Amino acid sequence: MPLSTQSQTEGDNYVLVASLDNVRNLSNILKAITFKDHAIFNATPNGLKVTVEDSKCLQANAFIQAEIFQEFTIKEDSVGFQVNLTVLLDCPTIFGGSTVPGVATALRMCYNGYGYPLTLFLEEGGVVTVCKVNTQEPEEPIDFEFCSTNVTNKVILQSESLKEAFSELDMTSEVLQITMSPSQPYFRLSTFGNSGNAHYDYPKDSDMMELFQCTKTQTRYKMSLLKPSTKALALSCKVSVRTDSRGFLSLQYLVRNDDGQICFVEYYCCPDEEVEEE
Repeated sequence: MPLSTQSQTEGDNYVLVASLDNVRNLSNILKAITFKDHAIFNATPNGLKVTVEDSKCLQANAFIQAEIFQEFTIKEDSVGFQVNLTVLLDCPTIFGGSTVPGVATALRMCYNGYGYPLTLFLEEGGVVTVCKVNTQEPEEPIDFEFCSTNVTNKVILQSESLKEAFSELDMTSEVLQITMSPSQPYFRLSTFGNSGNAHYDYPKDSDMMELFQCTKTQTRYKMSLLKPSTKALALSCKVSVRTDSRGFLSLQYLVRNDDGQICFVEYYCCPDEEVEEE
């Protein structure tokens, strides 16, 4: 691959090198978590985890396993940095974001360590462009303390049915109410918008439902916090919906990239706490 020779002279200094024959396999999944400018990158030998947060209420994580990359070399146990995600995602569009069949933009992403920029070598049709994106010291991501032992409800369903629900629910509603119950309505999404109340119910024996494990619960979440997750929903083929004993919500999306490989995007959202007006 031409890009492997492009940065050969500096290669010994890099603490992280990640290469893809098709940059879309990275950029598409990063777009699914782009709702704030800055993202925290954390690389380990297992792959890349990218985290975006909003006001300690919402966190999105994209997991790109090392096997997804044609090359993934890391010289430390963990490499972390923070970048402007909007700027980073602008780089692959230098070639116009080619969607021509058989034409892909290749990426070689290199990082020298603390204080150095993230260097992107992009190649399409023999033309190589080098982009350098400034990095910052990463902030510590919020620990939502969402662990499987505290999960009270878990539903796995085909993404198509959730996309259908979001297209029919009233998005002018300030909240989305999620009802999960061992008896009817089993799994219900409710909105309370300008055009009245709307409910979308899923029978637990629906073909779209792969797993249904629920105790009785009803929790509301701010629609403004959930809207960013629809980007991940649009890309996904399956979604796991979980809530824990505190009412925190986990939405885990299974995403297949252009090459049929599987990546995961996970959103954590805190429940809506009604504030009394003073």
